[in-house]
Amino acid sequence: MVQELIDRIYECSFAPDMWPDVLDELSHLAEAQGGVLFAAREKVSRWTASPAICEHVENFMRGDWLSNCTRGGRLFSRRHPGFLTDDDVYTAEELERDTNYSDFLRPRGLGFSAATAISLPTGDTGIICLERAHNRGPVEPSVIRKLDELRPHLARAAFLATRLQLERARVAGETFALIGLPALVLDDDGRVISANDPSNALNKYVRWRAHDRVSLVDASADGLLRQAMDTLDDDLVGAPKSFAARAGEDESPMIANLVPIRGAARDIFVRCAAVLVMRPRWVRRRRRRSNWFSRSMISRRPRRASHAASWRAKRSRKSPPSSPCRATPCARICAA
Repeated sequence: MVQELIDRIYECSFAPDMWPDVLDELSHLAEAQGGVLFAAREKVSRWTASPAICEHVENFMRGDWLSNCTRGGRLFSRRHPGFLTDDDVYTAEELERDTNYSDFLRPRGLGFSAATAISLPTGDTGIICLERAHNRGPVEPSVIRKLDELRPHLARAAFLATRLQLERARVAGETFALIGLPALVLDDDGRVISANDPSNALNKYVRWRAHDRVSLVDASADGLLRQAMDTLDDDLVGAPKSFAARAGEDESPMIANLVPIRGAARDIFVRCAAVLVMRPRWVRRRRRRSNWFSRSMISRRPRRASHAASWRAKRSRKSPPSSPCRATPCARICAA
C-alpha cells in the first residue's frame, strides 16, 4: 500500500493532474478531511487540492484570508525537513487570536493540520497541508512519523517536476534559437524562466529588472506586453499579442510576439506560460521567378495553379514536334 503511494507520488512529476489523488491518499493516512498543495514565492500563485476540500480552498483563495495567513511563513522559517503540527508553529494563545483559525477553518469544521514546506530550485516554496476535522483533535506524533517517511519522496517529486519544467522552458527557447530568433520563456508572473543565446542581442530593446523580470524599452510596447500577459488565458478579450517594439530613432523596430504555451495551466511548481519572441520588422523577400513552376508553387489558389499546368500541357501537345516555324500561327500560314 505504501509502496504504491510512493510510486504515485513520483508519477506526479510527469502528470500534475495526479496530485489531487495523492493528496487524498495522504489525507486518509493522516485521518484528515483533505490536503492542499501550494506553490509560492512572494505570494501563492498556484495550488491544487483533494476533492473533499477543494471548495474550501477556493473560498480561501477568493477571500482576503490568504493575506493574513502566517502558517506558510512559519513553516518555512523552521527549516524542518518533515511535517509539523499547528502546536509546533503556534502557541495556544496565537491559535486563539489567529482569524484564519477562528473565522475560517473552525466554522467549516476544520482547525487541525499537519504541514510541511519544500524548497524548490526556482526559489519557490511548495507547501503541503493536510487539514483534519476540528472534532478529531490534533495530529498525533505517530501519524507525523508516517508522514515523515513519505516526505523525502514528496520533496524529490516536487524537485523533479520543477527540473522537468525548467528543461521544457529551455527547449522552448532553443527551438526558436535554431532559426535565429531571440526568445524569452516567461511564467505566469512575468518572470523569465529561460532565455536563449540570441536574446543576448536584445539589450537595446529589453531591460532586465530585479527578480528575473524584464520590460520593453518602448513604453507603449511594454504596456501592450503587460496587457497581453494579464489576459494570456482569455482569448475572448482580444488583447494584441504581436506589436512593434522600438529602441530609438537610429534602430530598426522589431516585432514582439507573445506566444502562449497551451496545456501549462495544470503545472503546479513551474508554469511555462508564454514565449516572448522578437523578430525584425522588415524581412527581405525573394524575387519571384516568372515560370509556371514557381507560380504554381507559391500560388495561394490550388485550382488556379492546376488550370495553368493543364493549359501548358495541352499547348505542348498541340504544337508540331518538328516545325521550325511553330512559334506563331502566321509562320504556319506562310509555309503553306
